[in-house]
Amino acid sequence: MLFAGKVALVTGAGSGIGRATALAFARHGASVGVLSRTAEEVAEVAKEIRALGGSALALAADVTEEAPMRAAVEQLAGAFGGLDIVVANAGINGVWAPIDDLAPEEWDATIAVNLRGTYLTLHLAVPHLKKAGEGAIVVVSSINGTRTFTTPGATAYSATKAAQVAMVQQLALELGKAGIRVNAVCPGAIETSIDENTDQRGAGEAGIPVLWPEGDIPVTQGKPGTADEVADAILFLASSKARHITGTPLWIDGGQGLLR
Repeated sequence: MLFAGKVALVTGAGSGIGRATALAFARHGASVGVLSRTAEEVAEVAKEIRALGGSALALAADVTEEAPMRAAVEQLAGAFGGLDIVVANAGINGVWAPIDDLAPEEWDATIAVNLRGTYLTLHLAVPHLKKAGEGAIVVVSSINGTRTFTTPGATAYSATKAAQVAMVQQLALELGKAGIRVNAVCPGAIETSIDENTDQRGAGEAGIPVLWPEGDIPVTQGKPGTADEVADAILFLASSKARHITGTPLWIDGGQGLLR
């Protein structure tokens, strides 16, 4: 029980990596705040956690909106007596399009969720971690913008993912004196539904023709990773087993980014 007595907040927890991470924390003894803008999804995840014998609180909030996020964080800390771990996972692929076709409002939407959402999550949670005297933050970034730059039209997305790693490294120094560690995971291709919500156009114009080798994820011969594999890495970084690790991006891509 790595996290017995600990309280964790997981954003974007209604599905995919967030859901897998929330369940994993619960299996290891944490009380979990399961946050998403879709109330029905987090209610279901919280129900799953309780069925495992764990403690969970479903929190419905849009990570881009200050007042609902502030209320959610305060509700979680009040319900479980504090906050120890934060996983800033909420994010969108947004629109992938050539830069001269990408509309300002499309750019702004990706920045709002992926960067403002990460900022607000940490801005509101860090006071509680400081009060606890220690804590762990894990930000879910991507291989895009940190290891690979070949996704056609993904300029806004890649910019946010690179910026998240910069935030992690900046805050690792700022928050280290408060006993708070800050790290990032950078997944490659993972079996989730996020690609179904991607709006991509002009790939032929924005992309560079490349013939990828068969099995372009070397470890799995081309098979995508799973949300549970990302969750395992997040749990490691949040645990005492990673007590001397901070400011570190951890790529979870089976070697994919080294080829791309």
